[in-house]
Amino acid sequence: MRNDSDNLIVRLSFELALDVVSFSEMIREQRKFEMASQIFRCGTSIGANIREAQNAESKRDFIHKFKISAKEADELEYWLKLCQASEHYPDPTEKLLKDLKSIILIISKIISSSKKS
Repeated sequence: MRNDSDNLIVRLSFELALDVVSFSEMIREQRKFEMASQIFRCGTSIGANIREAQNAESKRDFIHKFKISAKEADELEYWLKLCQASEHYPDPTEKLLKDLKSIILIISKIISSSKKS
């Protein structure tokens, strides 16, 4: 069995997903189901695609999975900023926003360094 606890991006994206689940449940409790679903889907997809990349069939496949994660992270950032800007939704925590920014930077670095090697 593989041990992902030593893999920083796998661990961080999993922890982000847990925070996203909590935040989306908070929105769901306010009966804002569409927004909760959007946030849940893209926020949990980041880590799922990163996990998939760990078993990539090729370097090209690995990069592709990380590019999908990058797109999902950008989408999550959009929905969280929309929540921040709207008076109808709760604000995401600073930790959630900061962790997402860190993950976006790490994903970008992994993609760029993977293309070079």
